[in-house]
Amino acid sequence: MKPVIALALSALLLAPLPASSQTRELSASGVQLDKVVAVVNDGVVLKSQVEQQFDLIMARLAQQSDQLPPESVIRQQVLERLVLQEIQAQRAERLGITVSDEMLNSALRDVASRNQIPFDQLPMALARQGIDYAAYREDMRREITLTLLRQRDVLARIYVSPRELEQALEREAGRADANAEFDVSHILLSLPESATADEIAGTERRAEEIYERAVAGEDFGQLALTYSQAQSALDRGKLGWRSAAQLPQFIAERIATMETGQVSRPMRTPTGFHIVRLDGARGGDGPMMVEQVRSRHILLRPTEVQDDATTRQRLADLRERILAGEDFEALASVTSEDPASATAGGDLGWTSPGTFVPEFEEVLARLSEGEISEPFRTQYGWHIVQLTGKRYYDQSEEVRKQRVFAALRESKADEETELWLRQLRDEAYVEYRSM
Repeated sequence: MKPVIALALSALLLAPLPASSQTRELSASGVQLDKVVAVVNDGVVLKSQVEQQFDLIMARLAQQSDQLPPESVIRQQVLERLVLQEIQAQRAERLGITVSDEMLNSALRDVASRNQIPFDQLPMALARQGIDYAAYREDMRREITLTLLRQRDVLARIYVSPRELEQALEREAGRADANAEFDVSHILLSLPESATADEIAGTERRAEEIYERAVAGEDFGQLALTYSQAQSALDRGKLGWRSAAQLPQFIAERIATMETGQVSRPMRTPTGFHIVRLDGARGGDGPMMVEQVRSRHILLRPTEVQDDATTRQRLADLRERILAGEDFEALASVTSEDPASATAGGDLGWTSPGTFVPEFEEVLARLSEGEISEPFRTQYGWHIVQLTGKRYYDQSEEVRKQRVFAALRESKADEETELWLRQLRDEAYVEYRSM
């Protein structure tokens, strides 16, 4: 078994264990079992949590580099991350953000699929790597919860104006590297929102010193581990492969003039001073041909007075009426409970793969043109669907617009997330205790 599972979701494995698994500080015999190392509002971070994540991170970092910062530096980075995660988890709980077992199992199936493992064998595969499946599930549940929180608090308030999208598309038009991606490493020395002139000057001097050390040949990843205050610090500052549009604009503009391996001078933004290194570049363009389908459907939803069997039979009767010569469009207009398509006679238009839920697409894939399906169920209710056409379509332009729009949001998200986390941290009560 490849040792990729434990690292495939490293962010998940950095999540602390849930509160229900926290032990008391002393056993009945007076032997210390665990220790509170930070009080965070009305919650705590335990030493066992820090040590658990420290061991995971050290094992990962040891595979990447022989030289590491002092262990005390890594432990402090881990503690800070756990404190931030606890603050976010408390906010998510206050807001009522929860992750259902169905959503969690879907995410776990994705993990198993990416690692080419049958879902029912995932617990055994994790056990071979010394990972407890129950703890892994709860770590993932918490990470998904935090992701949903960030979507609510950060992504939902990021606005990309039509003019911004238009300008980004104009900048990209005609560029040979429109689909180019860049591998970037990053160091952030953050500043408090109310930083004094002396604090700003001192942070700028430290940033210049780190820049000089990086240019002189010191390992950039180790410098990030030691000094960066960004969320990427424990990943040795790696941001991963991103298009220029997915990077914060100030980084994208700087790396456009850099050679691979080059380190930027410190850049000032509202969050602090940033240093980046361009680790690599790749890219290419080409048409994106997909097979699209056109279809129309009738949807009926079960109710307290109309159970599944009755709903299915109603649709079966409608299907028979259409096969006998009645007009699909007319019946859909008066019977379908999908308001978005009913006014169009059930027409769903031309769609690309992945538009509908899997059950719907599986039925469509088995139909011949003009054929009407038997009644089938999805999470939305019972359907009959007719395949009305197929075509190959170059969706490059649509994909380009979607990609540029998503990239613009993502480019704003990094900076917004750092500002959001700083605000949450400033508003929280945190009391550190000795390790």
